[in-house]
Amino acid sequence: MRNCEIAGWGTSLPERTVRFGTETRHRIADDVSHLDMLVDAAERALTHAGVVPEELDLVLGASAAGIQPIPCTAALVLERLTLRGHAAAFDVNSTCTSFITALDVASRYLDAGDHDTILVVSGDVGSRFLNPAQRESFELFSDAGAAVVLRRTTDPERGVIASAQRTWPAYAHDTEIRGGLSGSPAQAYAEADPADYLFDMDGRRALLGMMRVLPEFFDAFHESSGVSPDDVALWVPHQASAALGPMLDRLGVPADRRIDEVRDFGNMVSASVPFMLARALDAGRVGRGDTVVLCGTAAGLTANVLALRL
Repeated sequence: MRNCEIAGWGTSLPERTVRFGTETRHRIADDVSHLDMLVDAAERALTHAGVVPEELDLVLGASAAGIQPIPCTAALVLERLTLRGHAAAFDVNSTCTSFITALDVASRYLDAGDHDTILVVSGDVGSRFLNPAQRESFELFSDAGAAVVLRRTTDPERGVIASAQRTWPAYAHDTEIRGGLSGSPAQAYAEADPADYLFDMDGRRALLGMMRVLPEFFDAFHESSGVSPDDVALWVPHQASAALGPMLDRLGVPADRRIDEVRDFGNMVSASVPFMLARALDAGRVGRGDTVVLCGTAAGLTANVLALRL
């Protein structure tokens, strides 16, 4: 057990919605920036925790696609929160599961006693990267932000029980944005394929890859961690697509102990897991002493799972 606790959480959800049949997607307003949304979620989390920005020891940015290449998104969020204090700031990126990776990293700092208070900020504006010609992804993604404040605790029953992460590089190019950094820099845009600067996904191949690798990955996690499916009060998966339900069925996750709100919220990229966790906490669906499992897949192909006792 890596001892830590969630002291506060906050979310930011655009009011503007679009509908595709019976499904609802949230899209950021034209005059609102990605940074605005992240800072809104961060400020809500800090208020909920009763923490002022100057108390933070570390800010972890955990977005799939950041604000700009340099500096890191975490530094830009910190700048908006305070120009004082002593916090470090850096980004952690495992695309859609960035929050889980950041929570894993944060728990290690807290348990080791290196830090006392850490802010993790996730969120993406997927709508500004979408290719309208790819209907599958264009109708799937929502914009949102979410943040949590983590604190070191002496309670031996609270914290990260176990975590695992693995990448299968054979599927690395199933989900990608190729342009914008050194592989296809901005100065080469005029000669580049414009599609390289938009989100590109082979949904069928990505799904088949997940179906091949996830059962063994989760079986290994349960065996190594000692966390039985029966121990879990709630599974909080990345809201990847409409295939989430069948995939969770395949993994043996009971329908009454999992979150599947893809129809109402879509894929919120890095915000999916913390946003849904915050909703569950707000609704009282889980609380102190409960074990929750945060999990999901991401570009790479990467899988992430983390068991947390609240």
